Amino acid sequence: MADGYHGGLSVLLDGRRLSPVQRRIAHYLSENLDEAIFLSSVELADRAGVSQPSVTRFAMVLGFAGYPELRQALRPLVLGSGPEAPQESLLRGAIDCEIRNLALVRERLAALPLKELGEHLAATEPLPVLGLRVSCGLATTFAYYARRIHPDVRLLTHGGSELNEGLHAARRAGAEWVVAVVLPRYPAEAVRALEYAGKLGLRVAAITDRADFPAEIVLDAPVGDRLVFDSHAAPLALAMALVEAMADAAPLRTRARLEEYERMADETGTFLTGDLA
Repeated sequence: MADGYHGGLSVLLDGRRLSPVQRRIAHYLSENLDEAIFLSSVELADRAGVSQPSVTRFAMVLGFAGYPELRQALRPLVLGSGPEAPQESLLRGAIDCEIRNLALVRERLAALPLKELGEHLAATEPLPVLGLRVSCGLATTFAYYARRIHPDVRLLTHGGSELNEGLHAARRAGAEWVVAVVLPRYPAEAVRALEYAGKLGLRVAAITDRADFPAEIVLDAPVGDRLVFDSHAAPLALAMALVEAMADAAPLRTRARLEEYERMADETGTFLTGDLA
């Protein structure tokens, strides 16, 4: 099988005039194609010892719009293209990608301003949380847990005038910060809403995958991009770490609110106890 996919790669490279940097990428692919088809452009650049833009230019030289398109074309060379293709290998690769993403977050934890941001968010009241489209799910999860320890969390997941009205009302009620979850694909409406939030005087804390996202504080974590749709294990881990930091910033309030919630849950039978059967 190895000869087969190396031959397929040679067809793509045949007749191309590659720069020395591009030849390094081609060499790495030829030696590690079974692994490379699960790497992001940043990871491939690191393994090949080149820059990420060089990987993009390499893909374009081969006639693709970008590296994701090249990677998609290379996958059948390794995995096969018919019904017999090992779907399990694709899923394992996706999970491996998420493991690497989580490991990257773990390595960067000490450099992330979690404690500082947790103190800011614990002190601001109300606390608006914004997330549109695919980011709605993570924003909702963050807001759900933040409500357990914070007295006034306002979830904003609908666009249009309702979004701006929610930001305006939160600011008038005393909010100083807004937490924004902005994951790819990035909704233009979310970016415009955050610009409006800045005009209102709100400071923006962003949970995203881009370190250069325009916000006062950015918590960035890579997303998994091996499947048809992205997966968000690493951003979710960061969001939960931020809830933990908020809890630590106001320990007495956190304890009181959690105990009150448990009493309410017991009194109302919110959760099942014992076996489900």
